[in-house]
Amino acid sequence: MLNPKAVSAAEAVSLISSGNRVYIHGIAAAPQALIKAMTARSEELRDVEIVQLHTEGAAPYAEPEMRESFRVHALFVGANVRKAVDEGRADYVPVFLSEVPALFRNKILPLDAVLIQVSPPDKHGFCSLGVSIEATRAAVQTAKHVIAQVNHSMPRSHGDGLIHVSQLTAFVEHDEPLHEINLPIAGADEIAIGQHCAGLIEDGATLQMGIGGVPDAVLRALKSHKNLGIHTEMFSDGLIDLVECGAVTGAAKRVHAGKIVATFVLGTKRVYDFLDDNPLVAMLDAAYVNDTAVIRRNPKVTAINSAIEVDITGQVCADSIGTRLYSGVGGQMDFIRGAMYSAGGKPIIALPSRTKRGESRIVGMLKPGAGVVTTRAHVHYIVTEFGVADLYGKSLRQRAKALIAIAHPDHRESLEREAAERFK
Repeated sequence: MLNPKAVSAAEAVSLISSGNRVYIHGIAAAPQALIKAMTARSEELRDVEIVQLHTEGAAPYAEPEMRESFRVHALFVGANVRKAVDEGRADYVPVFLSEVPALFRNKILPLDAVLIQVSPPDKHGFCSLGVSIEATRAAVQTAKHVIAQVNHSMPRSHGDGLIHVSQLTAFVEHDEPLHEINLPIAGADEIAIGQHCAGLIEDGATLQMGIGGVPDAVLRALKSHKNLGIHTEMFSDGLIDLVECGAVTGAAKRVHAGKIVATFVLGTKRVYDFLDDNPLVAMLDAAYVNDTAVIRRNPKVTAINSAIEVDITGQVCADSIGTRLYSGVGGQMDFIRGAMYSAGGKPIIALPSRTKRGESRIVGMLKPGAGVVTTRAHVHYIVTEFGVADLYGKSLRQRAKALIAIAHPDHRESLEREAAERFK
């Protein structure tokens, strides 16, 4: 195939036809110039299926007026498609992140096109998928048409994200800043949760955690730790300080020793600059990064994930508020299981004891319709600002007692009544 020439965004998306299935590059790498150009063709396109994980930025194809032209199949429900899912104009596909690449590679969801955002080609003609490899590498390998937005703001990452210009069906040159998310300021509850989690983390542990007030608070509490390693679905700005202070070395890891392993990055320009041409970081395919068999090979894997609510038996709801879909399965179970099987590993679910409305997040029973992302058989540690509940090896009655002890004091009495009625 001849190297493609640069074309306009309108010309590039003309490769998409009615009835096609199109994957959109995930997280901060969503190519907004191509998305806008595709959406501008809404009057001539019909029944285009958009497949995506979480994406940052606008998703105009999910607006009500686009319902005849585009329908989203969300593998993770982010803020930009949540209303469309609520109103029945988009669909949610529950799936472990580790298995998403196989949907494309095994032709369960064969792709007609993939819209990606890449760094400019180097002197050898290789671009980089930059901040987000996840399932996009599999989409690039299997889609009939690979349509790229070339952006000088996209960092060049090391690992699985290299793609030669000869593999692109068409590309558009369009520079714009990558979407940024500022780290929230941790409140007293998050700081307390972070300290409790840090107390569970041993020197030489391999860490997985996400983004938000709790993960950031955990990272801030780890500066005195030694020889920490990172094998995680994603990381953000908070990790940089741990690298710079020497707490993260990766020396104790057995898989990619000395390397920070991730499949996507989301944060501010600081973390994107940290990623750029940094051989310390290996950005790899989600099918590998989130593979339980790979995760478990590292020592003391400590996986810290969040939840919407946890019932008094240890069932974890993380993708819905009752029947209302809020996020997705993602990689929680991939890493919970990997940590379970790792030598000295610790799977942790960390959450504030109450919602912003004052409702308990430790509950007698999950809301009707709530999705169980992590089963009570997989849960080991639950952490709130009030302490740590170690559930491993405990009966349902013992679990209820441990979880009530870390619930908010205002809700403990009602939870005790529910537990007494349930467990006699």
